[in-house]
Amino acid sequence: MISFTCDYNEGAHPEILKRLTETNMMQEDGYGEDRFTISACNKIRKYIDCPAADVFFLVGGTQTNSTVIDSILKSYEGVISVDTGHIAVHEAGAVELSGHKVITLPSHKGKMEFEELKSYLVNFYNDPTWPHMVSPGMVYISFPTEYGTLYSKEELKQIKAVCDEYNLPLFIDGARLGYGLASAECEVTMAEMARLCNVFYIGGTKIGALCSEAVVFPNGDAPKNFFSIVKQHGALLAKGRLLGIQFETLFTDNLYLNISKNAIDAAMSLKRMMKDKGITFYIDSPTNQQFPILSAEQIKKLDGKVKFEIWEQRPDGSAVTRFATSWATPIEHILQLEKEL
Repeated sequence: MISFTCDYNEGAHPEILKRLTETNMMQEDGYGEDRFTISACNKIRKYIDCPAADVFFLVGGTQTNSTVIDSILKSYEGVISVDTGHIAVHEAGAVELSGHKVITLPSHKGKMEFEELKSYLVNFYNDPTWPHMVSPGMVYISFPTEYGTLYSKEELKQIKAVCDEYNLPLFIDGARLGYGLASAECEVTMAEMARLCNVFYIGGTKIGALCSEAVVFPNGDAPKNFFSIVKQHGALLAKGRLLGIQFETLFTDNLYLNISKNAIDAAMSLKRMMKDKGITFYIDSPTNQQFPILSAEQIKKLDGKVKFEIWEQRPDGSAVTRFATSWATPIEHILQLEKEL
């Protein structure tokens, strides 16, 4: 059986496993004080051209999102997200568990529109009873979105302008950042993105790493005692070298972006193949997540042969499905899927 259920079905890129093995018996300080983590931080700073950036390595996307949000918000503040945002739907209330409400706005193909963000803020502060409500304390978006769509450079600038007007930090969830940057429709580089937000993270778990996410505060203004907050959230490894080595490898010889391109190539091949067979798509995604609409018969025939996600069940038995490719998806899997269809 082949699987397109998610983009972390495989373990880690061979170069990472090789590097972990090579360095295994070296003695290093813990908690990110090792030479590999320090080197990884410097490589990321150079890659985004932000020499003063604060860089931290955490374990897992949910822990990263909840830690960053909790570190920035005051006790009476919430975070603004679209209603399809990962923190609003697929993180089991992790943000709310830390005492912060997720304030949702309508999603437009997975994206937040700056006009609606501005309208919400205007209406909130025009309400004389606003001190009785959860105050907006930051804005969260993801790149790519939960539907694989991308923000244009202009859209990011517009959202950041509203955030600046209201003194709200902008946080970009980059769990699939490499797949966004590798898309032919992407209009920004990682360095440009770093200048269009206050904090973002570079996803590793979904893009070649065993486990690891790199949180970046481009302006070097991480919240006070951020290290301690990471530990409170259970996102700190004593053997920090394991995370540092993975990102040091990913940011050597442009490996991170190079392996991300495979997911895009595979996804575009999958899309072309399905369209040739007359299959329609729920949304036009330019990244590694594709959302074909399959009939009940097609779903039944693929059962036991191909794994994928049912995204939205429809009354007629058909469903919006999700097929996710990754850095490791071989073309043979696309060909096998074509044969089964």
